Amino acid sequence: MSESEQEQVPYRVLARKYRPQNFDDLIGQDALVRTLKNAIESGRIAHAFMLTGIRGVGKTTTARIIAKALNYTGADGTAGPTTGVTDDCETCKAITEDRHPDVMEMDAASRTGIDDIREILDGVRYAPTSARYKIYIIDEVHMLSKAAFNALLKTLEEPPEHVKFIFATTEIRKVPVTVLSRCQRFDLRRIDADVLADYYGQIAGREKTETESAALNLIARAADGSVRDGLSLLDQSIALGEGKVTETQVKEMLGMADQALITDLLEYVLKGQPAESLAIMNDLYQKGADPIVIIQDMLSLIHEMTKHRALPANKNTQVTGEEERVQNLADMLSMPTLSRAWQIILKGLAEVNTAPNAQKAAEMVVLRLTYAADMPDPADLLKKIEKAGSASTSAMSMQAAANAPTPSGATLQSDVTQPDQGTGSGSQGQTMMAATPALEIQSEENTDHPIAIKTVRDVVTVLEKNGDMILATQVRMFVHPIKIAEGLIEFRPADDAPERLAPELSRAMKAITGNRWVITVSPDIGEATLAQQADEQEDALRNHILEQPLVQNIIKFFPDAQLKEITKK
Repeated sequence: MSESEQEQVPYRVLARKYRPQNFDDLIGQDALVRTLKNAIESGRIAHAFMLTGIRGVGKTTTARIIAKALNYTGADGTAGPTTGVTDDCETCKAITEDRHPDVMEMDAASRTGIDDIREILDGVRYAPTSARYKIYIIDEVHMLSKAAFNALLKTLEEPPEHVKFIFATTEIRKVPVTVLSRCQRFDLRRIDADVLADYYGQIAGREKTETESAALNLIARAADGSVRDGLSLLDQSIALGEGKVTETQVKEMLGMADQALITDLLEYVLKGQPAESLAIMNDLYQKGADPIVIIQDMLSLIHEMTKHRALPANKNTQVTGEEERVQNLADMLSMPTLSRAWQIILKGLAEVNTAPNAQKAAEMVVLRLTYAADMPDPADLLKKIEKAGSASTSAMSMQAAANAPTPSGATLQSDVTQPDQGTGSGSQGQTMMAATPALEIQSEENTDHPIAIKTVRDVVTVLEKNGDMILATQVRMFVHPIKIAEGLIEFRPADDAPERLAPELSRAMKAITGNRWVITVSPDIGEATLAQQADEQEDALRNHILEQPLVQNIIKFFPDAQLKEITKK
């Protein structure tokens, strides 16, 4: 062949050039291959197949292989269906070249309407021209309209014996259940990275291309289970390396960071060293690493470290130097620390994906992780606090119980909350429950016994017991009691008290007791309102809690902590 003739031969990409032609060529789909082979060999062939899976795992390819296997006639035109090689069959060659009239492929993404389905239904009744079966392959079947699906149902359930339907889809949930129930379903799984790497090595050898195993592993991981995606990357890397595929070239092509640098970055981050961390981030950026890939690699490392902590690897297992370094780093960290780092990076990945400047967003994630590293492990912190305050707390608790102004075995819990320091997801502050010494809380619970009204608190209790909650609240908030006796209430109203507080109180007390009550408004100062007394009591209790050694230890570890709430039990 002359040089000019060679130039006229169009180049075929690897994904098309090495497309599997029979069941033995399919990789990573052992269950599907075994089922289809047994069905064809035993004659138990379904009238409709549904192939589902992610892009590039072989759905359309499998459909064509099924079509060839069912229509195989051999070199002499007398053979029956086969599960082996079909290269010697003219019918199979025509199917491979997409020119056989009895095997029709339709793209449902571009032909979604009922009219397109009518064309199929009109042709179903006619026998095949030369093949054994008339086969309809509909790709991306989930794109069909509702009317198109409905029109297909009856024929799909009871097609003529000479018709087979093969559907392919990446969105199986969008296919109506009525259609799925009429098909034999096969889920094509993602291909494992090691299987892909081995397969790509075989392809590279047939292309007479030198490859490094590390480069093939990178391509296989980037393919994410898709054979076609990986072949496209292999095609690109061969063109980049001019016949030689190396790890460095693949990393540059994919915008991937050096694994050692990623480990260095994570080590500095988890040690709380922002300057060194940002220096590595800048170095990676200058080398062309994608910030999103950097964050993804950090997330992957955290995952590996967490798995190592949860399920330590067998010491006899051989690991590379980099893997051993990652495992050693994981051994120095606790599970809560790794879990916190995972949450921060995971949230940061979403931010980097949506940020106007990915590099700056990635640097913010790194800084957030760095300063989160200074936060103590909650479990260790509690142990330190308990150890530091155990002796003094016991003594002070006894003294506080003896000096308590009033009585009675109530236990308080205080929420001491460390404010969020911007550590991202999972760092909404750390809350500790500090048990204070026994202090008395004056009870305001109603009793079933008749109440002798001698104090303003008795007035409030009577009003609440009889359901007059609004007036009870007004008395609690605005009444400064001066003198209270049976049938008499003398008080000074607060400046913002309702104008009709006195007559309303007189009416309510008469209705409750059946006796006339004299309500007198006086200019004298009087006592504090019940609300003011409660505030004073709470302030005193708050100050008492803050003076406890255990709480002082918490404040020592968290200088910005505040006593947020006192819960009474």
